[in-house]
Amino acid sequence: MTKTAVVILNWNGSKLLQQFLPSVLQFSGDATIYVADNASTDTSIDVLKNEFPTIKIIENTGNYGFAKGYNEALKRVEEPYYALVNSDIEVSENWLQPIEAIFDNEPNSAIIQPKLLDYKKKTHFEYAGAAGGFIDKYGFPFCRGRIFDTLEEDLGQYDTETEIFWATGACFFIRKEVFRSLQGFDGDFFAHQEEIDLCWRANNVGHTIKYCPTSVVYHVGGATLNEANPMKTFLNFRNSLLMLTKNLPKEKLVPIIFIRMCLDGLAGIQFLFQGKVTHTFAILKAHFYFYHLIGRNLKKRNNSQKTDYYYTKSIVWNYFVQKKNTFNRI
Repeated sequence: MTKTAVVILNWNGSKLLQQFLPSVLQFSGDATIYVADNASTDTSIDVLKNEFPTIKIIENTGNYGFAKGYNEALKRVEEPYYALVNSDIEVSENWLQPIEAIFDNEPNSAIIQPKLLDYKKKTHFEYAGAAGGFIDKYGFPFCRGRIFDTLEEDLGQYDTETEIFWATGACFFIRKEVFRSLQGFDGDFFAHQEEIDLCWRANNVGHTIKYCPTSVVYHVGGATLNEANPMKTFLNFRNSLLMLTKNLPKEKLVPIIFIRMCLDGLAGIQFLFQGKVTHTFAILKAHFYFYHLIGRNLKKRNNSQKTDYYYTKSIVWNYFVQKKNTFNRI
């Protein structure tokens, strides 16, 4: 059996498959390549069968989103290492080997991400994960190489292999045994921040998450749901609250969620002044859905919440007040 399964989740992305699968096929060596299709209604299946006959197809019975889509597909994948790759990722030569080496030699390293650069501007980091992710005390995510909308140029400043708090779902490596022991992604999330939640749960039980700079991939970003879409705002705000509910230390749960909801309210007001009324309503909708799901998510808590989960107290304060717009200045 090969070590690594490269699993690409697809929904109505036939053009993306035609554009990006060739690099995956060219540079993935002995890995087994799967496309997990979320009941596409376009020509995706025909494209795979006719143009990429060596790729294994897993057909989910519905559009389950990122979280449940992968959960369902990976029940049928038995390689020991999973590489979960967005359909808008271009990989580079030798992208798998350094990550497989970490898994082979470091038993506690459970999740790894490569260096994520922008496909449209390959000199710069890409928004979704850059050089590895962290969160602040209130659950706001940021990355080495990307804080809010500021993207750094890749000048080798993050070329050291290091531990991180979360790895991007755009190109997410995880051991099969860890994925299954943690029961995969949380299906309630549908899409967005489910990888941060999974990494937080992995951290809580003592696993290590790493960034590997010698593996490089290029991400288009926003190819399936762009930043202007209110649905993305809804999912990000709702899922962040769900993630905090599940993973915060008990004594911090109520005060931090209260402060976070106040900060969400300020974000909603800012959207309103910017004329983005649909995004303000998306935040309101996110909060109502959070109330609806809070009981179920409280039951998902375990007894292993870490108190030192955050890198900085407030990335909002660092960035907007102190004007610290790069990771190395925090």
